[in-house]
Amino acid sequence: MKAVDISVVVPLLDEEESLPELASWIKKVMEEHQYTYEVIMVNDGSRDNSWKVIQELHQKNNNIKGISFQRNNGKSAALNTGFEHASGNVVITMDADLQDSPDEIPELYRMIMDEGYDLVSGWKKRRYDPITKTIPTKIYNAATRMASGIYLHDFNCGLKAYKNEVIKNIEVYGEMHRYIPVIAKWEGFTRIGEKVVQHRSRKYGYTKFGLERFVNGLLDLLSIMFVSRFKKKPMHFFGLLGVISFFLGGGFSVWILSQKVYRSFMHLPIGREVTDQPLFYLALVLIIIGVQLFLAGFLGELISLNNPHRNDYSVKDKIGDF
Repeated sequence: MKAVDISVVVPLLDEEESLPELASWIKKVMEEHQYTYEVIMVNDGSRDNSWKVIQELHQKNNNIKGISFQRNNGKSAALNTGFEHASGNVVITMDADLQDSPDEIPELYRMIMDEGYDLVSGWKKRRYDPITKTIPTKIYNAATRMASGIYLHDFNCGLKAYKNEVIKNIEVYGEMHRYIPVIAKWEGFTRIGEKVVQHRSRKYGYTKFGLERFVNGLLDLLSIMFVSRFKKKPMHFFGLLGVISFFLGGGFSVWILSQKVYRSFMHLPIGREVTDQPLFYLALVLIIIGVQLFLAGFLGELISLNNPHRNDYSVKDKIGDF
């Protein structure tokens, strides 16, 4: 596959009205700056005529390419598929609803090529969204900054630019498209920048995302932070918690039994039986949980050991004849 300057990956769902305008706008920007380019439109199981429109656009402009899913698989799947097929030195993602401006492409391209960023994320500093969307977004972004240590204002902005090697070394699945900067960081791509971009009001159609995405976003954040840190060493997580729980339970048990032995030896009133004390049952539960967590870590290590990709690591460069 011949490399081009820029690959634009556009995931879409039911956006037939906006596609011709978007394609024309991208073409205008690319020709003005004399970029070689391709536009990869990934049709995520649209129920309208989006795929037919993409076919018509391709007939008019060979730089426009299309991939169509049999059913709706989600934005992450669409992006990951687009990444697999992208050949550009710089890969730019944007939504198909015209809320992302193609006029931002030249500066994003410059930041990657000239300033050496691995990834540049857009920041819609001024948004045309209702308060029911903007406030949860601010909370979500603050939580992601704290958890990941990446200081971006708008993790979920669809307008981003990447070095080609970044998108070839990450996998986006589930609903992890919100956390691509986090995924990239854990793969060793730490030069992550941000650019204020224009946010335009929606011109056609309606939003495909509801309030449930904020709940899902929190769960996905916990998932990606866990998987990124412990996917190849599950015992470090489960084993540590298991050992702590087991020894806490064991310590409580020793305390209870030592008290009874001491009172018996000193001929003091025995008091309640060991099995009548609430602390005994807490100790028992902690010991059982500790054993289960340790076994979970052990099983996780066995599964990881049989993973053919266990030792797949991103190699940045090589010197010498290999």
